[in-house]
Amino acid sequence: MVHQQLGYVGYFDRESCDLDEFKVLTSQSLTAVVVPHAAAIENNVPVYDMQALRPVLDDPDQRRALMAEWAHVMNASAGVIALKGAYADTSVIDRATDVFRQIIDDERQSVSGEGDHFAASGANDRIWNALQKHCLRDPEGFALYYGNIAIAAACEAWLGPNYQMTAQVNQVRPGGQAQQAHRDYHLGFQSAENAARYPIHAHMVTETLTLQGAVAHCDMPVESGPTKLLPFSQLYGPGYVAFHDPAHRAYFEQAYIQLPLSKGDAVFFNPALFHAAGENSSADIHRMANLLQISSAFGRAMEAIDRQTMSQTVLPALASLKQGGGLSVAELDAAIAATAEGYPFPTNLDTDPPSGGNAPESQADILHRAVGEGWSEAQLRQALSALKTKQLA
Repeated sequence: MVHQQLGYVGYFDRESCDLDEFKVLTSQSLTAVVVPHAAAIENNVPVYDMQALRPVLDDPDQRRALMAEWAHVMNASAGVIALKGAYADTSVIDRATDVFRQIIDDERQSVSGEGDHFAASGANDRIWNALQKHCLRDPEGFALYYGNIAIAAACEAWLGPNYQMTAQVNQVRPGGQAQQAHRDYHLGFQSAENAARYPIHAHMVTETLTLQGAVAHCDMPVESGPTKLLPFSQLYGPGYVAFHDPAHRAYFEQAYIQLPLSKGDAVFFNPALFHAAGENSSADIHRMANLLQISSAFGRAMEAIDRQTMSQTVLPALASLKQGGGLSVAELDAAIAATAEGYPFPTNLDTDPPSGGNAPESQADILHRAVGEGWSEAQLRQALSALKTKQLA
C-alpha cells in the first residue's frame, strides 16, 4: 500500500485499511526540534504563544519561516497546531459571541438553521454561513474579528494566498454528545464507497484543499468537550475510507487526545486528521466555537457565500477602522481576505481579460482599491457589479 500511495497509482478500498499500520503511525511522538517556534508540546500538539510571536508575524522573513513550520506540522508531522492567545483582545470575541447568540435566537424562532452533521436537530445550536451573517449584522465587529494576523497566517501557511474563508458556529450545551471520529470535506463528506472511487492521488490532494480551524469563544476545559484529536492520523493514506470502519473508530476512542482551550485560543488542523467533537459533560458550560473551514483558491468551498454583498457592507467599517488606526495594514489585509474573493477565476476571458498579467482583477483587488482611495459604497457597488457582469457574460 505504501508504494502505491507514493507512486500515486491505484485505489484505496476497505482491503487497503490496515489497523496495525494506523496504530504505528499514530503512536509517534512530536519532538521539540521539529517545532522550534512552539512554546510547549501538549499531548503531541505544538502550542504557540501568539503574544510572544507577534513580532515574528510582523517581519516578512520570520513570518514565512513560522508558516513553513506550521505547514510541515500539518502535512508531515502531528497534523495540528494550537495558537494560544490568537486574539489578544478577547472583547472582540465577546462582541462576536453576542452577535452569534442573537442569530441563534432569531433562527430558533424562525425554525431556520436547523440540522447538524452529527447531532439531531435541536441538540446543539448551529449557525450555517456564520461568516456572512456576522458581516451583515455587525460589519465593524466582523472586520475586527477577521482582521487577525495570526488567523490569516495559519490560513496562508496551509493554503497560500487568496484562500476562501467560511465559518459555522457550533454551541454544544451541557449533556451534548460526542461526534464519531471522521475526516472532513472534501472526501470526508463522502461515503466509504464513493471515496473509494477516487484514485489514490486524489486522496492525497483533497487534504490540501481545505483547512479546519476553531476559535474558542469561551474557556473550554476537557469536561466541556473540546475537539478530540488523533495526532499523526492525517498521514494514514486510506483514512478517507478507514474512518468509516468500526475498528478504526474504536481505536480512535482509545487513543485520542483533547486540548483544553481558553477564550481567544485557536486550533488549526489538516482536514485528514481523525477528529470528533467531544462530549460536554459539564454542568453549566455552553461550549461555543467558531468553526472555520477555509478553502484553497484552487478548490470549491462547501458553502455559497455572497461576497459581493459582504464587501459592500463592510466597506465603511474598513475605511473608518483604517483611518482611525483600528486596523493595521496587515490586519486590513486579513479582514479583506476573509471577506472578498481573492481569486479571479473562473471568469469569461472575452469580457474580463487579464490586465497587466495573466489574471484579471479580483473582488479583493477592487475592495483594496476602494478602501485605499476612499470610494463611496455606490462606487464599490458599481465596480463589483461590473465585475460580476464581465465574469458571467
